[in-house]
Amino acid sequence: MKRFQYPVLLTPAEEGGFVVTSRDLPQLVTQGEDEHDALAQAADAMDEVFATYMINGIDFPEPSKARRHERLVAPPAETMAKAALCVAMREAGISKMQLAKQLGVNEKEVRRLLDPHYGSKLPRIAEAIGLLGQRLVIGLEPA
Repeated sequence: MKRFQYPVLLTPAEEGGFVVTSRDLPQLVTQGEDEHDALAQAADAMDEVFATYMINGIDFPEPSKARRHERLVAPPAETMAKAALCVAMREAGISKMQLAKQLGVNEKEVRRLLDPHYGSKLPRIAEAIGLLGQRLVIGLEPA
């Protein structure tokens, strides 16, 4: 199962708060006032990193296992679902036009499903993933 949780390191900043980085996602650099805020900022920054990857057709790296002092962070659920659709399409070798045909919709709707800045309905993303022979799985973990 493909998971979109990546380890991040919180490093105390000289001016207070924490700087957040990720060895798997080098573009992710942010900061927060305290640990809770730093992790929230990390999820927000990860959302933008994922958007960049999706828009530019960059493959998502495999998440590493968290090392000592690292915390696992994931982007928002909708972003993870759209990333899962991108991965499923690449693995199936299917184009937007081909997926649109299978869904019985215009290609514009598929572009919206893949657009990280467009608010798509989760059931529609799950349906598209299902047509590609995969299943979208949502989990629950302690915060």
